[in-house]
Order: sequence, then structure tokens, then C-alpha cells
Amino acid sequence: MTRFALLATLVAFATPTFAADKISKEDDCAYQADVVGAIQTARMDRVRESKLAEAIAVTEPTWPEQYNNAITILGGPIYQLKRRDLKGIDLSAQWKEACLSRE
Repeated sequence: MTRFALLATLVAFATPTFAADKISKEDDCAYQADVVGAIQTARMDRVRESKLAEAIAVTEPTWPEQYNNAITILGGPIYQLKRRDLKGIDLSAQWKEACLSRE
């Protein structure tokens, strides 16, 4: 799978999970985008994937605790992308846009 196909697949999975938790779609997508952005930042900072959750926890993220589960789920696909390919994109913004466009 090419890096762009992988990225497109990853963004395609941006689905709202707000229904069960009484969180608005906008907030849910924003939290998801924050998680994706934190993972991208860790990847760019050369944090090992095995230390990803710990490294993000140290930053004291402001999203609800349940979103921490997404770190390990989304970390793998993001870490498959080359750092040079992540340099020029705002994966967080792309994620949020894809999430908000879903019904």
C-alpha cells in the first residue's frame, strides 16, 4: 500500500463516536483530531511507537480519557507513514474535516 493510500484509508476511518457518550459531533471530531495531531507530533519527534501512549500522557492532553484508547489504534497506521511524508501535512485538520463530513 502506498503512503498516500494508507493516509487516505486512515482518514476514511474518521468516524464520530459521540452518540454513546453524549458528546456533540463537533467536539468528538475535535478530540479525535487532537489525538491524531498528538500522534503525528510524537512521530515527528521520533518517539518510539512502543512509548507513544506514555509520551502523549506526559503532555497532559485535554481530551476526555476515553480518547486515549485511540492512541494505540491510530498510532500503528500513522507510524507506518514516513516522517518526511508527515512533514508537509496537517493530519489533524484532515482528520477533523473527514470526521465532520461523515453522517
